[in-house]
Amino acid sequence: MTTNLPIKLEYLPNSMPLEGAVRIELVEQVPIFRASCLVQTRIETLLAKQKECNLTPEEIRELDEYEELDDYLSLVNRIIRNMSLTSNKK
Repeated sequence: MTTNLPIKLEYLPNSMPLEGAVRIELVEQVPIFRASCLVQTRIETLLAKQKECNLTPEEIRELDEYEELDDYLSLVNRIIRNMSLTSNKK
């Protein structure tokens, strides 16, 4: 079964490392993609700064790009989980 993802990512955050940005965990024998600790720390830093003062336009864009990436990973995880549930019913 081939699934076409309905969204595309235009950009990745510049601060995101090319390697080690995403980790894979098994949850109930289903692979789940999550942001690495390094990426999560950067997001938390930006969110904390946002509460204290205004972010620069570059930081706002970076945070938006991380949010878009999070949405994408959530979609991929839902698709994988749904495919797993469907195949288990057969």
